[in-house]
Amino acid sequence: MTYQVLARRWRPKTFSELVGQEHVVRALSNALKNDRLHHAYLFTGTRGVGKTTIARILAKSLNCEQGVTAEPCGECSVCREVDEGRFVDLIEVDAASKTGVDDTRELLENVPYAPVRGRYKVYLIDEVHMFSGHSFNALLKTLEEPPPHVKFLLATTDPQKVPVTVLSRCLQFSLNRLPIEQIQGQFQHILQREGIEADPRALHLLARAADGSMRDGLSLLDQAIAFGGGQVDYDAVRDMLGVNASELLPELLQRVQAGDAPAVLSGVQALAEKSPDFAALLKDLLLLLHRVALIQATPEAWQAAWGERGQFEALAAALSPEETQLYYQIALMGQRDLPLAPDAQSGFEMILLRMLAFRPAGAPEGRRVASRPNTAKASAEVPAERARAASAAASPAPQEPEQQAEGEPGSKAFGPEDWHDLVPRLGLTGMAAQLASHSVARAWDGKTLTLVADASCASMLGSRAEERLRAALQERLSPNLRLQWQSGETDDTPAKRQQAARKARVDKARQDIRTDPLVQALQEGFGAELDEDSVRPIEP
Repeated sequence: MTYQVLARRWRPKTFSELVGQEHVVRALSNALKNDRLHHAYLFTGTRGVGKTTIARILAKSLNCEQGVTAEPCGECSVCREVDEGRFVDLIEVDAASKTGVDDTRELLENVPYAPVRGRYKVYLIDEVHMFSGHSFNALLKTLEEPPPHVKFLLATTDPQKVPVTVLSRCLQFSLNRLPIEQIQGQFQHILQREGIEADPRALHLLARAADGSMRDGLSLLDQAIAFGGGQVDYDAVRDMLGVNASELLPELLQRVQAGDAPAVLSGVQALAEKSPDFAALLKDLLLLLHRVALIQATPEAWQAAWGERGQFEALAAALSPEETQLYYQIALMGQRDLPLAPDAQSGFEMILLRMLAFRPAGAPEGRRVASRPNTAKASAEVPAERARAASAAASPAPQEPEQQAEGEPGSKAFGPEDWHDLVPRLGLTGMAAQLASHSVARAWDGKTLTLVADASCASMLGSRAEERLRAALQERLSPNLRLQWQSGETDDTPAKRQQAARKARVDKARQDIRTDPLVQALQEGFGAELDEDSVRPIEP
């Protein structure tokens, strides 16, 4: 007997056998039970989520010999013929191969005639967005006023290409991508019925690779059974999907964060030895960064399906939120550039080197690859380091080690009034910079610095932003500095001073414009009006 693939052998034949799409099943079932049937339905969604399957079940429900029902018997001649694809009153059309207006007119010629065997004549048009404009026009009139014995079931993966005049005449259902858990559960059900042994970890990998499509997932499952010699083995599935390479991504990302260029390049070479699809690997890197960002935003976002929790938490702690966002953006833009690279590996390497080259302030500097002999040492200097050294020489920190009194952990020369001068020198970015600029110093005794945070930044206390601020202050004032927070008024924060200074500059700029002779001449001679909201000072 000819082998039938799993996707066809296990295609659902009733609404109860469908996996997911509960919102569509509920609506159609209620319509069938209450005899509130529309004349045209449009099913949209990505490939393999059940559009044509639902349409065929609906056609069976409309024509079952037991009557219109949400639960067709599956045993009468009509139900069997629909399942076997030979029911005469179910006319299935592939719009991709019938795009011409003549094809559409020929299709619609038989619409006025009564069904041959069934209760309704059902037109199932798949990938309807492939119709030409003339074909849609030919279909439009029939859709608007169809005979009572005709139902139109349209399916498409691209509803944006369907004219709004057609959309407005259909009852539209949007089918969702299936979650990994539902796909894996269906795999387990099918394999149990087929008597095939499977490792749950392998099924999870296959369900994740299905990308929300049950049909794609079953095709991968068929492939995995053949690859594993009649069973679904974890190691075999990993080799088949190339998952071995993606497991090295967390370590590679840590090397990027450490700024270790030689280690990054050697890591890419280790990936290349596994012959991966670098485009798929880049997608996995984006997914990894996305999950790290979610954990940084809220640890409760972690899901068991992601894998080992400790690995993600370690990355979330090692990377700052700014680094995570920057790396994600670089990788996202790299997807566009990767096909243009000389080869996929060099393109992937350049994306990672770009992450090393463009780093948030305060991130570790990248180590350069060893230079050739006889190369001048000056060529290996990092410009950013020279710039910081020059800045430090020109603008010494509020406290230098040699200024400290003997035996004291920190200098008492720094006072609360020096806070505004200190904040810009801390080199902070992101939320840590916001917390510092929206706080004021209350007291400093050489060991404990007492700060008051603005109410808008109170939620940052106890977060990574506070840890980064404390570390920067310990580097500037004292390695043993303790940070203490109090509640109170914060009218004179660095941020509010900057806001007041900017307002003063804006007011002065507007006054200068008002008194400018040329502006006054334009106002007097031509009745011109000054739009003061558009006046912006030249920032220093």
